[in-house]
Amino acid sequence: MSDNKKSGYLFCQVKLKNMVSSSCLKYIRHLLESSGAQVSAMKLGEVRFGYDPLVHNESFYLDLLASEGYDQTLSREEQIIEKTKIAVIELIHQAGNVNSLIRNSDYLVERLGMSYTYLSTLFSKYEHITLEKFIILHKIEKVKELLEYNEFTLSEIALQLGYSSVQYLSNQFKQVTGISVTDYKKSGGLRIPLEQIGKPDQHP
Repeated sequence: MSDNKKSGYLFCQVKLKNMVSSSCLKYIRHLLESSGAQVSAMKLGEVRFGYDPLVHNESFYLDLLASEGYDQTLSREEQIIEKTKIAVIELIHQAGNVNSLIRNSDYLVERLGMSYTYLSTLFSKYEHITLEKFIILHKIEKVKELLEYNEFTLSEIALQLGYSSVQYLSNQFKQVTGISVTDYKKSGGLRIPLEQIGKPDQHP
């Protein structure tokens, strides 16, 4: 979409926290466009939009996004954290069974070009949860998704997500969710939106 589509519009490009899934992209587009903005480009963690300065200024839209949990990432470290979150989601939720073939730490190091120790330290500093725990929470959420499909055995799910055994997966699942895999399947369970995983109000 051209920046000149609407004469008189000003355009800005911002990097945002918690913009980590396709549902976030859809919601942010709706949020901005329903408030009069024109989205010209977006990808995970970043959006470019235009606005009519005679109606609203840039701060109005940044405040609107922040009110929904999508604060602007201003520092380099904050941007690294968001890229780390996106990389974890790509590996676990979007890469098929590649997770069983590559270690999480190796993937993040290659994807972000930084040491795992640095990424882990930075993540804990800003998110108040360890990077390892964040990865585990996403793996458990992926287990829930695959269980709901009812297309794979627990052994196949364990293999896809890089668990050394079904028992290890089962133990970790119960530790995180508080219930067994069997009880989760019986109850229908509760899924957590990807952008909410790791938030204090979602996990003990």
